[in-house]
Amino acid sequence: MQTDPIQAQTVSKPAIILNLALLIPMLSAIVAITPLAIDMYLPAMSTLAASFHSDITTVQQSLSLYLAGYSLGMLSFGPLADRIGRRPLVIMGLTGFMFISLALAFVTNIELFLTLRFAQAFIGAAATVVVPGYIKEVYGDNTAKGMSYVSLIMMLAPLLAPSLGSLILEFGEWHLIFFILAFYACTLLSLVLWKLKMPSDKDKGSRSRKSFFGAYAVVFTKPGVKLHIASGVLTSFAFFCYLTASPFVYMEVFGLDKSLFAILFSTNVGALMLANVINSRIVGRYGSRRMLRVSTILAMLAGSALFLVNWFGLSLYFTVATLIPFMGFLGVMSVNADAIVLMKFKQETGTATAVIGTLRFGCGALAGPLLALFYTGTAVPFSALMLSSVVLVGVCQFYAPTGVQNPN
Repeated sequence: MQTDPIQAQTVSKPAIILNLALLIPMLSAIVAITPLAIDMYLPAMSTLAASFHSDITTVQQSLSLYLAGYSLGMLSFGPLADRIGRRPLVIMGLTGFMFISLALAFVTNIELFLTLRFAQAFIGAAATVVVPGYIKEVYGDNTAKGMSYVSLIMMLAPLLAPSLGSLILEFGEWHLIFFILAFYACTLLSLVLWKLKMPSDKDKGSRSRKSFFGAYAVVFTKPGVKLHIASGVLTSFAFFCYLTASPFVYMEVFGLDKSLFAILFSTNVGALMLANVINSRIVGRYGSRRMLRVSTILAMLAGSALFLVNWFGLSLYFTVATLIPFMGFLGVMSVNADAIVLMKFKQETGTATAVIGTLRFGCGALAGPLLALFYTGTAVPFSALMLSSVVLVGVCQFYAPTGVQNPN
């Protein structure tokens, strides 16, 4: 990653010097509170069920409640960040997340646990929804490059979180996981109060004057936005298909044990990370539109190969060989689709981020039911749905306008 300071470009504002070696990891760490909060306590689910004298299926409902709370939080705080500024939302979100995490460590019944998990996600969204806006403020026309850096770092969170949770349980009970989440938020809050000071935090003239619903109207009526939002959402659906189906495909269809599954899962995460490194290096030269369209074509080719090797029942090696590049192309598609959308807005970046995030979670939630609907006991439905997603992205990009729209 580039460690030298760069000039942050803002519209009608003096340039400032920002140290990216600190800023980008800090913003990535803020976004990472969501995967950490979701995945770190997974190894403790059976322990939580026993502690609350409940069954594990009830405890598992906390995952759905967390995603629901996070989506609702993004919808609520996105327009608010555009009106009052990003910094207050980050401070409020991290403070609330910290105190609710502490409260979760002392919970003694499942009902309160589920309620607080919803609240934890809801308030945490206030901190994360502003991060893409900060990235756009720093990188300007190279927003996709900044998004690649953030995605690269935050991908480590879901990869490491379950292992961290298991390690924590070696030293204490499940309560310790939430103490550590609270400490994590407290550390980030201290860093934000000390270092996160951007021009937009003081410049009230750059903020949106739209009402709550007016901000959403701006996003949904902006020319050239809807097809790019759809592209990002469909790309996320393909991700969720992989996340949902990969344990079944690797362990049930191909008969791998948990250790080999973990290795292959990590390999695909590695492909995503490598793709973000490559994108960060070359997107400045070719632009997000070209990167999105080329990666979509390559994803369609890789997705077709993945579908065919499973349709003809070929061995695991062929599935692995086609899935790894496919996941990498999805990573490039995702960050560039988001960057294109964000670049179309000057004042409603928080609202646009809320729309993208909520639609992605909502669409991703359909992956499980659709995979169950088309279940055949093979990997064909999984590969077919992923291929269908990128083909639809290709259709969106074919009809997406190529002209540059000025931000409002």
